[in-house]
Amino acid sequence: MKPPYEITSKILRLTTSISEKLGEVKTYYLDKTQPELRKQNKIKTIHSSLKIEGNTLSEEQITALINNKIVIGPKKDILEVLNAIEVYEKINSFSAYSVTSFKKAHKLLMSGLVEKAGEFRKESVGIVHGKDIAHIAPPYQNVPYLMTDLFKYIKNNEDPILIKSCVFHYEMEFIHPFIDGNGRMGRLWQTVILMDKYPIFEFLPFESLISKTQKEYYQSLALSDKKANSTPFIEYLLNVIDKSLTDLLKFSGRKLSTKERLEYLVSIGMNEFSRKDYMGIFKSIGNKNKTKYTLHNN
Repeated sequence: MKPPYEITSKILRLTTSISEKLGEVKTYYLDKTQPELRKQNKIKTIHSSLKIEGNTLSEEQITALINNKIVIGPKKDILEVLNAIEVYEKINSFSAYSVTSFKKAHKLLMSGLVEKAGEFRKESVGIVHGKDIAHIAPPYQNVPYLMTDLFKYIKNNEDPILIKSCVFHYEMEFIHPFIDGNGRMGRLWQTVILMDKYPIFEFLPFESLISKTQKEYYQSLALSDKKANSTPFIEYLLNVIDKSLTDLLKFSGRKLSTKERLEYLVSIGMNEFSRKDYMGIFKSIGNKNKTKYTLHNN
């Protein structure tokens, strides 16, 4: 069955806007991003998604872990990051429409953090915000059937994948198939679904904007629960994706000053880069000099 939601004028406007921006991304070859920028965006994605779940490690610490360096911090937080690094390094191996692949991703993501990682829950759960019970998940006996139906929906329904990825994210959160890790799995699997059609989403860290608008994220989830359909959550997430693409296109190198370009590189953690890296991000630059540059703070 198709999950309940409405395609509003706002959703239509946002899907149109996103589709146009995805076309621009291809036009400027921004889907061929350089490895260093891809790495920095992966760091941002991991940091933002885990920060929402209370992880305390900084982007600098996550970078150190990626580079196999020793980091001092809470053991649980370090393990969460190490697991996430492994998952995002293998993200291209997951099948967007496979329940088995979905469980495999959860096993990698939550290994050592929960018992029986990668298995659907065998007990009833409720979500508590403060002192209030915000949500009672469906009975655990129903989880396998609900998740099978959800995967059939995203595979077979003819609505745009942009909308279906948001619906999956909400419905999975509602079903709450695992004891823990549902939030990060919702964000991860939406990326996997979108990547199946638009590879750019592998290194478009829209989780960063979710992290910055965390209050609205949870409000849209709660409002969708109250309305018994995912429309508010779809509108919220499509707006996040649209803004993320706007930020990407803003730095395509067409109308930026040298100072603005350098400020952007600093903002994504690229304090050291070659001319080739620079040209790979800002496509309008024509010099093929391979000089290496290092930025220093005054």
